[in-house]
Amino acid sequence: MIIKSRAPVRVDFAGAWTDVPYFSDAFGGATCNAAIKQYVRGELDAYEENQIPAEGLKPEAKHGGNLTGKTGLSVHYESEIPAGSGLGTSATLNVVWLSLVRRTPVTGVEDKMKIAALACDIEKVLGIIGGKQDQYASAVGGINLFEFGEEVKRVPVEMKPEDIEELQRRLVLCYTGKPRLSSNIHKNVWGRFRAGDEQTTQALFTLRDSAYQAKACLEDGAIEELGKLLTVQFEAMKALDSSTSNAQIGELFELAEPMIIGGKPCGAGGGGCLLFLGRSAEEARRLREKIGEIGLTVLDLEFDFEGLCLEVEAG
Repeated sequence: MIIKSRAPVRVDFAGAWTDVPYFSDAFGGATCNAAIKQYVRGELDAYEENQIPAEGLKPEAKHGGNLTGKTGLSVHYESEIPAGSGLGTSATLNVVWLSLVRRTPVTGVEDKMKIAALACDIEKVLGIIGGKQDQYASAVGGINLFEFGEEVKRVPVEMKPEDIEELQRRLVLCYTGKPRLSSNIHKNVWGRFRAGDEQTTQALFTLRDSAYQAKACLEDGAIEELGKLLTVQFEAMKALDSSTSNAQIGELFELAEPMIIGGKPCGAGGGGCLLFLGRSAEEARRLREKIGEIGLTVLDLEFDFEGLCLEVEAG
C-alpha cells in the first residue's frame, strides 16, 4: 500500500504570536492567514513481508517498523520551501506525517481540524514553544481567521474572486536566505510576558485585535488598508523583541518602500520570509525584479483552498 500526502504552508496577515498558549489560554488569540501553493509532501510505503522490493527500500527514506518481520515501512518527505522560512514548514511536516501514519483517507474539514489538533499536541509533548496557526492553516487550507482558546475555532474569510486575484497579484513573498530561530525569540518574548512587561502585553493585544481587522479588510476588498495593517504587525513585532528585525530586513524594507503599501516578516520574524503588499500589481512586479537583482529568492504566491490532501493506493 502506498500513501501520498500533501499539505500547504501559509502566509500570515495578522495576529502572529497570539496563537501561543501562554497568551491564548488567558486572553484568547486570533490569527488571519492564508494557505499557499507551496507544499510539504510525504509518501509512506507499507509492505507485507513478501512485498518488500528485492532492491530494498528507497535510499532517501526514513525507516520505521520491523523490516525483517511481517511488515515493513518506508517513509520519505520533500519540501519546496527552505527551512526556517517563517511559513510554518515544521508544523506542516507534522500534519503530513500524522496523515500518513493514520493510513486512512481524510474526510472533510472536521477531520482535518482533528489532525491539526494532534499535531499541536505532539509539539506540546515535545516541549516545543510555539503557536497553533501553522498546523490549522496547513490542514484546512484557504483564507481563514482562527480563534484560539480552550478550543480552536475556524472562521472562513469570504472574499470576492476578483479581490482574491488582485491580492495575489500585489503580494510579494521574499526569502531572505537566512533562516530564523523562532525558539530563541519565543524564549525572550514569553519570558517578558510572564514577568508582566507592559510593552510586551500591549503589543500582543495589538496583534490579536488586528487579526479581526485583517479579516474585515479582506472581505471588504480594502487591499490598501490590509497593506497598512501589515506594517502595524511589524511594528508590534519589533515591540515584542528587537530580534524580530535585523539589518538585512531593514535594508529590504528600504529597497521596497517606494513600491509597497506595507509589509512584515512572516511568522515570528527575525529572518526567513518577508511579505510585502505592492502599491499596484505593476509595482509588485517591479519589486520582484529588484529582489531578484540583489540575489534573493521570490517565492510564487497563489492561495491554496484544498489544504491537506491524501491519496491511498493499493500495493
